[in-house]
Amino acid sequence: MKKASKSHHHSLNELNITPLLDLAFVLLVIFIITTAPTVNTMDLNLPTAKTQPKDPPKKPIYVSVDSKGQISLDRTVVDLVGLQQLLVDKRTADPDLSVIVRGDNKIQYQNIMNVLDVLQQANVTKVGLATDPIPPGKSN
Repeated sequence: MKKASKSHHHSLNELNITPLLDLAFVLLVIFIITTAPTVNTMDLNLPTAKTQPKDPPKKPIYVSVDSKGQISLDRTVVDLVGLQQLLVDKRTADPDLSVIVRGDNKIQYQNIMNVLDVLQQANVTKVGLATDPIPPGKSN
């Protein structure tokens, strides 16, 4: 009786995990194929944002570009060179600096890109773009 019980327990210690590994590798291949990077060579009309971010930064700095292309940092009118210098100073004082860019919907996209380039040159990594939510029942 002891020999029978030992052989029975011995077979439980040798669990075959080959099918489990096969399944893991198949799932890995499927995840790699489905997460391939998308190609951004198509002309697209980008949608408007329907919701606001759930967790806004604690103390953001606002960079605004009005309909005339005039840039202001927290309601102080500046040019691109002055904006960069002020951002470098603020980034030195606060390494965790958050900036929200607000642009009028009538301005050219290049004006926003100029501001984003200045933010990158000032080494500001936490940048958000402000949008207005679409009221319920309206669509673009």
